[in-house]
Amino acid sequence: MTLEQAALARAGFVWGGFALFLGLELLAPYRPSTVPKARRWTTNISLTVLNGAILNLLFGSAILATTAYVGREQQGLLYLWGLPGWARMVVAVAFLDFMLYVWHLLNHEMPLLWRFHRVHHSDVNMDVSTATRFHLGELTVSAAIKLGLVYFLGVRLSELLVFETLLVASAQFQHSSVRVPWAFERAWWLLFVPPSMHRIHHSVIIRERNTNYGTIFSLWDRMLGTLLTDVDQDRIRIGMGAYRDPSRLRLANLLWLPFTRPVQ
Repeated sequence: MTLEQAALARAGFVWGGFALFLGLELLAPYRPSTVPKARRWTTNISLTVLNGAILNLLFGSAILATTAYVGREQQGLLYLWGLPGWARMVVAVAFLDFMLYVWHLLNHEMPLLWRFHRVHHSDVNMDVSTATRFHLGELTVSAAIKLGLVYFLGVRLSELLVFETLLVASAQFQHSSVRVPWAFERAWWLLFVPPSMHRIHHSVIIRERNTNYGTIFSLWDRMLGTLLTDVDQDRIRIGMGAYRDPSRLRLANLLWLPFTRPVQ
């Protein structure tokens, strides 16, 4: 697969998910928006496009070269273990998702990382566009870490694409403002991350926000004691207490946000 094909495939997953969940949000919204949706979407989509273009330029070729190298040279733990194809896929997806859990937790616990991650949490409403509302600084470090993990584990391009597809779909689903039947959410919560679980994570209340770090699987939160379930969903306020004015959360403000005074 060429760099252009990989970029097109990822873009297709991202924008296809945007269209799907936007349609569902319009048909069966969980709660009404408190600010005009068009204003927020202009900011969030602009940030998404900017980040995607720069990250593809910085890391697109490196990711393809690394996956090609580990496959050609049989490098990485997955090659040492000699697992069958299906087991390789399961281990690769689970390992990368666990490391994403750890990275997410660190973004909340380390003050320097939180400066950048608060761009994501500053959104005053939560919908599918929030799923890709991140600062370029955070995503750059995350991409560099992922590159190292691909080499360490010996991840094939096909395994990485499956992980990225599940990651995008999970992030968009859990951020979406779609009314989901509670019975489905309870069942989904046993293994995966539904919107109700991630909605707690976006609460303005800090002790609620510092929980539920999982992206694809909820298992890591269960195993490591960061799972929070007993929260009244109707009273959750999305965002951060220090950033409630949408007019001060435009694209330029978000790009500059990590370099302003640190707040929780």
